[in-house]
Amino acid sequence: MIRDLVVSNRSCRRFHEDAAIERSTLEELVDLARLSPSAANQQPLKYILSSDPKSNTAIFPHLFWAGYLKDWPGPVEGERPAAYIIILGDTRITRTFGCDHGIAAQSMLLGAREKGLAGCMIGLIEKDDLREALDISTRYEILLVVALGKPREEVAIEDVGADGNIKYWRDDQGVHHVPKRTLKDLIVS
Repeated sequence: MIRDLVVSNRSCRRFHEDAAIERSTLEELVDLARLSPSAANQQPLKYILSSDPKSNTAIFPHLFWAGYLKDWPGPVEGERPAAYIIILGDTRITRTFGCDHGIAAQSMLLGAREKGLAGCMIGLIEKDDLREALDISTRYEILLVVALGKPREEVAIEDVGADGNIKYWRDDQGVHHVPKRTLKDLIVS
């Protein structure tokens, strides 16, 4: 059921790094993105797939993880993603990408959940450094990185408290808590 996939599709930031993801699985996820809506049907997105340790190691240091967790620099070795999909915008097709990359990433993440995987959309990227590390042509704008793997963390959704704080946090057992506003709080009329 789609609701179950959406509820279970939390931003996962710790993985079983040794649980390999085949390139064919990444291709299946990109195919879901390919079939997703695109503004004016321009289909300007392109993808770099990475599932080998060498290229994963080249990608990892250019990503920023979990801004609200100030004392956590990101996943340690052994807990890093087993794969990445880098979403690019092809500037020969258009210079504006609207929300296409968000739609594509969500489609891929829902597909990943269906396969028992988890992931995280990462928008805070050292783009120039990543471009250099992977020799990405300037023709492509780096839009998002989707980190993927077998989940190693538990994520709990809860209502936003009386204080209104929406910042996610981790408890002493490492459970990642994600406060969500109630449906009543979101519907204006």
